[in-house]
Amino acid sequence: MVDKNIYIVQGEISVVVAAIKRNSRWSTHTPLDEEQDPLLNSFSHLKETLNNIKDLSDVEPNVFLRPFLEVVRSEDTTGPITGLALTSVNKFLSYGLIDANHEGAAEGIENMADAVTHARFVGTDPASDEVVLMKILQVLRTLLLTPVGAHLTNESVCEIMQSCFRICFEMRLSELLRKSAEHTLVDMVQLLFSRLPQFKEEAKSYVGTNMKKLKMRAGGMSESSKWKKQKRSPHPPQEKHVLSPCPHPSVSVSDGVPFIEQHNGGSSTLPGSDCAASSISSPTTDSGLDTGSKTTSKEDLTDLEQSSSTATTPVTPSAEPGRLESQCMCSELDGMVVPSQPQWSPFLKSWKTETLYPEFTSKLFRFLISLTNPHDRHNSDVMMHMGLQLLNVALEAAHIAPYQSLLCLVKDELCRHLTQLLGVDRMNLYAASIRVCFLLFEGMREHLKFQLEMYLKKLMDIITSENPKMPYEMKEMALEAVVQLWRIPSFVTELYINYDCDFYCSNMFEDLTKLLSKNAFPVSGQLYTTHLLSLEALLTVIDSTEAHCQAKVLNSAAQQDQSESTTVEGDSSVNTITDSTTGGTACPPTSGHLMAEKMRLGRQDQEETDTAEKKSLKKPHRFTNCLPDSQELLEIKHKKKLLITGTEQFNQKPKKGIQILQEKGLLSSPMDNNEVAQWLRENPRLDKKMIGEFISDRRNTDLLDSFVNTFTFQGLRIDEALRLYLEAFRLPGEAPVIHRLLETFTDNWQKVNGNPFQSNDAGFALAYAVIMLNTDQHNHNVRKQNIPMTLEQFKKNLKGVNGGNDFDQDMLEDIYNAIKSEEIVMPDEQTGLVKENYVWSVLLHRGASSEGMFLHVPESSYDRDLFTMTWGPTIAALSYVFDKSLDDTIIQKAIAGFRKCAMISAHYGFSDVFDNLIISLCKFTTLSSESVENLPTVFGSNRKAQVAAKTMFSLAHRHGDILREGWKNIMDSMLQLFRAELLPKSMVEVEDFVDPNEKISLQREETPSNRGESAVLSFVSWLTLSEQSGLRGPSTENQEAKQAALLCIKHCDPEKLITESKFLQLESLQELMKALISVSPDEETYDEEDAAFCLEMLLRIILENRDRVSCVWQTVRDHLYQLCVHASESCFLVERAVVGLLRLAIRLLRREDIGSQVLLSLRLLLMMKPHVLSRVCREVAYGLHELLKTNAANIHCTDDWYTLFSLLECIGTGVKPPAALQVANTNPDIDTGAQSDSELSSYHQSEVSLDRGYTSDSEVYTEHGKSRMPRSATDVDVGWLVVGKDDLDGSKAAVTPASKPLSHPLINQYSLTLGQDMGLHDIKSLIKCVDSLSFIVRDAAHVTPENFELCVKAIRVFVEASLNGGYRTHEKKKSHKYDSKSSRLRKKPREKDGTSRRTKASSQRAARSHSDDEEDEGVPASYHTVSFQVSLDLLDLMHTLHTRAAGIYSSWAEEQHHLEDAGRKIEADSQTLWSSCWCPLLQGMAWLCCDARRQVRMQALTYLQRALLVHDLQTLDAVEWESCFNKVLFPLLTKLLDNISPADVGGMEETRMRACTLLSKVFLQHLSPLLSLPTFAALWLTILDFMDKYMHAGSSDLLLEAIPESLKNMLLVMDTAGIFHSADSRTGYSDLWEITWERIDCFLPRLKEELFKQAVIPGTEHSILLSTLLLPFLDAGTDRSSPVPPSKPPMPTPAKMSPPDSPPPPLGQSPLILQPLASPLQVGVPPMSLPIILNPALIEATSPVPLLPRPSTK
Repeated sequence: MVDKNIYIVQGEISVVVAAIKRNSRWSTHTPLDEEQDPLLNSFSHLKETLNNIKDLSDVEPNVFLRPFLEVVRSEDTTGPITGLALTSVNKFLSYGLIDANHEGAAEGIENMADAVTHARFVGTDPASDEVVLMKILQVLRTLLLTPVGAHLTNESVCEIMQSCFRICFEMRLSELLRKSAEHTLVDMVQLLFSRLPQFKEEAKSYVGTNMKKLKMRAGGMSESSKWKKQKRSPHPPQEKHVLSPCPHPSVSVSDGVPFIEQHNGGSSTLPGSDCAASSISSPTTDSGLDTGSKTTSKEDLTDLEQSSSTATTPVTPSAEPGRLESQCMCSELDGMVVPSQPQWSPFLKSWKTETLYPEFTSKLFRFLISLTNPHDRHNSDVMMHMGLQLLNVALEAAHIAPYQSLLCLVKDELCRHLTQLLGVDRMNLYAASIRVCFLLFEGMREHLKFQLEMYLKKLMDIITSENPKMPYEMKEMALEAVVQLWRIPSFVTELYINYDCDFYCSNMFEDLTKLLSKNAFPVSGQLYTTHLLSLEALLTVIDSTEAHCQAKVLNSAAQQDQSESTTVEGDSSVNTITDSTTGGTACPPTSGHLMAEKMRLGRQDQEETDTAEKKSLKKPHRFTNCLPDSQELLEIKHKKKLLITGTEQFNQKPKKGIQILQEKGLLSSPMDNNEVAQWLRENPRLDKKMIGEFISDRRNTDLLDSFVNTFTFQGLRIDEALRLYLEAFRLPGEAPVIHRLLETFTDNWQKVNGNPFQSNDAGFALAYAVIMLNTDQHNHNVRKQNIPMTLEQFKKNLKGVNGGNDFDQDMLEDIYNAIKSEEIVMPDEQTGLVKENYVWSVLLHRGASSEGMFLHVPESSYDRDLFTMTWGPTIAALSYVFDKSLDDTIIQKAIAGFRKCAMISAHYGFSDVFDNLIISLCKFTTLSSESVENLPTVFGSNRKAQVAAKTMFSLAHRHGDILREGWKNIMDSMLQLFRAELLPKSMVEVEDFVDPNEKISLQREETPSNRGESAVLSFVSWLTLSEQSGLRGPSTENQEAKQAALLCIKHCDPEKLITESKFLQLESLQELMKALISVSPDEETYDEEDAAFCLEMLLRIILENRDRVSCVWQTVRDHLYQLCVHASESCFLVERAVVGLLRLAIRLLRREDIGSQVLLSLRLLLMMKPHVLSRVCREVAYGLHELLKTNAANIHCTDDWYTLFSLLECIGTGVKPPAALQVANTNPDIDTGAQSDSELSSYHQSEVSLDRGYTSDSEVYTEHGKSRMPRSATDVDVGWLVVGKDDLDGSKAAVTPASKPLSHPLINQYSLTLGQDMGLHDIKSLIKCVDSLSFIVRDAAHVTPENFELCVKAIRVFVEASLNGGYRTHEKKKSHKYDSKSSRLRKKPREKDGTSRRTKASSQRAARSHSDDEEDEGVPASYHTVSFQVSLDLLDLMHTLHTRAAGIYSSWAEEQHHLEDAGRKIEADSQTLWSSCWCPLLQGMAWLCCDARRQVRMQALTYLQRALLVHDLQTLDAVEWESCFNKVLFPLLTKLLDNISPADVGGMEETRMRACTLLSKVFLQHLSPLLSLPTFAALWLTILDFMDKYMHAGSSDLLLEAIPESLKNMLLVMDTAGIFHSADSRTGYSDLWEITWERIDCFLPRLKEELFKQAVIPGTEHSILLSTLLLPFLDAGTDRSSPVPPSKPPMPTPAKMSPPDSPPPPLGQSPLILQPLASPLQVGVPPMSLPIILNPALIEATSPVPLLPRPSTK
């Protein structure tokens, strides 16, 4: 079977031959002509050859190419024929007819390249000629882009590219053709540079000498007229090129079909004419170099020489997932027009071994760079643009940093041209140069430190330029360039560490940040692209930092696994920028880049150099390691600032600059010359003129030596060394100074170079001559006057100077030429291009030194430092853009920026940043700026404000931990929402004790009465407005806006701030509390409701934070102290504070750590001003009731019980709080700051015991006396008493029952009343407090040793308060209870005068009397029933306690017996019981016996009688019984003598009668123990006294009958007991008998006769009589009185009882000491208002002898 390819060639022969024949010259059809014509002849020979072969590969490629190439070369053919021949050649290349493995392939390809680049043809018309040129381009492109193109030599490639360039730059050709040529060049450059990694850079000597050179100038086009007719040879060679044969492309070929793989994640296709392309997806491979994972055929990998006809199997050595193995069967490819099985392997083998240095690529690169030089007049704009475009392609295609020859070109010429191009005003060149710069600095910035600095400065100049001619687009592009650079990972970090943290570089990052932030603020107020670009650049830093923070946060196991797998995949950086086009036809590839990809070979050179570079990581001298920490960088930055200051000083006065640096410790003192010299050399900011002056100073000769020693002159010619030397400073003008400088220089140069001249003087003379020559050649002033010196003159001048001999003449010539062609530039002298050149050369010098080291750092290394520097400008810019923009996307971008900043600041704990952010957002919510009336409408209709609010709240919810100052703003916003009634209901409803719903709203409602008042006004306004605008209510828009606002706030969920405060860090929580506390009432903006709202939030937060309340308790307690104790009048806020304190107590008492502190804080209430406290008493009473119900079991300490009982007493009865707690009120202007808990009261009970206000010493209820007075100013100021250790011990001791009375009682203990000063009180509070008391008393578990005595005392206080139904208070109390509802139910005025109005209103409202609400609030209608019930309850409580006391005490004593408690000892003996319990309770009952209400009196007497005669009391001894008379019965009788209930005379008579009877009963029942008392006589006479008084007290006969009966009984019993008898007396009767009758005779003169008519009565009779008399008396205990409603006489408040009228007689009087008592008790005198009380202790003390002998026990 004949090879199909032969037919293709034959077909092309016939086409070309036909065309030649058609041409008029060959119109004769004689065969002779055909043979004679060389062109036709060669075609006919070829035909014969083809007819004799079966396979095209049997002949050499040259054989079938030669005839076609001759046509192309022939000058005589016309354009169309040449065109056809070119088409044929192109077809042969496309179909791969030339077998790359054929030994003749190379020759054929060379011939082809030569023929096509030297194509000749006869021109017809321009259009047709251009078609031929187009075909030439096509063939050249195909040639380079097919596998056989690898055979091209450097000369051929050079020729090919020259041809393309010629077409490009021939302006007479059509644009289409020129653009096609440009396109072809792009492919070629792509190919050459993409293949760079396949070359090894070797020594230049390797390069052959016979290569062609590429010289391209615009002038080369001058003879273009001859272009079509003459043979054009390339321009004269100037540069040498060699292109090594490419290594084998890594293409698996099966039947010539390449398996092309794309390296950009796209699909790899097998292109074919018939078969469908099968696509293979593969993940991105990591680099163009990592060819181990590239697909190569097995033949290539194993260097097998035979080809494989089987399907290609891609080999995948790397363990990449998702790599598919593709098999393309031969059968599918049969239909393709391709050569069968080309033999590639031997050819490939030779490629691998032979690699040449890619000098051609280097020369091409240099040529492209030269095209971009704006100062070269030959370079037109088109050429410069073209050069930039091709450079762009080259940089995209290859990573050229590893190639030293290319890198040098980049560093110097390319960067220089690019920076110059930034100054041109042609947009296309400007844009292209910016693009090339980006590619350079993206890939090679580590080699271009100072070039990058210069580039950025240029961009900054453009951005800030005020030049009106500067187009806006240029600024925009410059900003875009910055944004693009900032988006390069870790670029910003590297800027910071390499420039900002380098002593001698600008603060690039800082300056750019400032520039961008400034640029983000539009001056005109209108937002342009530049502003948004600036913001975008700033946000880039934020974005990347935020991404890193997120990554750190999410650094979970899965993340780590993933990062491990990516490390496996990507070891080397991507060095080539890959093309995304999918494969086109089988051959040729669609671009040079793809061709190069196919030609890749698995070589590791590139990676080796990379890893080698990485291994030897260098670090700049200024750092201690490659990744210095933030602290080190801060120190460097600080040092840099000092250096700049020193430099500025040096530039004015060198000495001063050095001195400053020595002071700051940057230079050593005394001066180290080497150090200073080094500093002068390396500091580019120094003024070169000043350096010159300083080092040339004759005082600094040593420094000059050191300075010269810093240069490396070794191996440099003297003029080169001098050039280097003079660039370092400005040579002064004075000859001696120049002499000194040059002398030092030549000495050094001579020394390091081995003294090449005869003497140092010779060197000096030559150096001087060089300077003179430089001036002569380049100084304009000199040139004007003289003709510049020639070489001969120069040599002549130096004749015989070298120690009498001449210098080397060649050297002098070189020096002359060097100076003539390039001036030695003196710093600061030149301008324009010369200066530019000088600056550039300095830059290159610095770059070559260690200063030019550029540190690469991991991306997130210094995020924290960068963020610290950028957050301010960024947030400001974001705020501005957010404020000014109306575009949704921009607003969203700004919000996203805010969120990211918040996230970063939270991550790093920058609370100042977060505060700043929240404050900015608060401003945008408009909540704080709008008036409350408009707020719902404005906020609801402003979407931006709503977005800001949502963001603010969500950030606060999410990152509240780091919020500090910002809480204040958030709380201000909350307040505004509260005022505007936009908060959810749950936030404005708070707990209340008194309200029946247990909830009240913090917001006022409008009451009907208010509406009534304003009805007329509103009617008038309606009339006036209705005509004009018809405004009758809120418009629909307003309502919609309000709904929107409510919805938005609901979405914000402000309540979450409170509920989630438990998760806040403590510091943040404290700040939040501070913010709430700061909203306390002040003079200007006093708003009670606001303060109440904040207080409620504070309390809720405390309750949410129960677990750590101890940390914040002090703060909240101080705040409540402020509100309660300092309040001078009651108001809603005070009421809320009081309720709040109690709510806290109820919830927190269960917590052991804080319980006692919380209870102690309740004393705040006792410290309130009484009139304020009285107004909130109902809340307190209800709160205390709740507290005791829920927490009684948690209260263990006496002090705590003392607090609670004191509160109950003050609230329920209006008693003044204990003096110790009221001290504070002596000074109303207490400094609130002083209230630290350590001062107020230490909570360590071991150190301090707070005043309980009484002692439980033998039933004496007194204050703690002197020890309780404030001992220091602190106590007075603070109002909480701090007790010393001694006091503590005293009070503890006082708790134990003492055997003798306290030495300094303050209260009269022999009075029934406690002497408390009762204030006004509220009946409901009283009832509630009594409920609380009964709750404690009736549950035995709640009665403890700690609270027993307090409980007793409290009951007695309530007894006093409820006496007579509390009438004293009932009348006055009407107008004083503050009613929270009535005073608050109205709309609050928001004007300035709102305060005064409010106060007025509340005083009017509060005046509603309580009786009204009592009806409303479910209080029984009859007040009397209530008060009566209270008294009965109290009686019952006293009785309960009285009867249980003995049992309770004995059980306590038993318990304590088991616990060896070091504390107070509990005794259960009768003495203790009497003093602690029985006596005070009996006194309480006795006091109720004096009530004005008859039922109460009768009930009380019944209870008292029961109590006195109870079995437990029988254990009392004589002393206790005596005190029972003195402290219970006598005071009772005294009180009953008063006209207690004038309306109820009968009832009073009965009460008095029952009291007297009770006295007799008790006396008789306990006569035996009483007799043992030394003071029995006094006791007896006092009883007689009362009998006397009672005889005359009543108006009815009741007492007149009863008293004598009782007296008779007593006398008879006493007589029977033999009390009146005395054996010693002469009469047989004792003194007592005499005194008794003496006293009785005063009021019952006939009694003695009646009773004792018979002197002697038989014992039996007497006893019968006695029992008869006693019987009725002992039964008289029943209450026969009926309740009579008492009338309302004004009752004076009982004052403290005065001392008794009849004081005990003075010492030394006769035994009959009671005699004086008789005188004031005259018969018939009205009852005395003061009782006669005898203190047995006093009597005993003043009596020299016992009145009666103690009965001897027989």
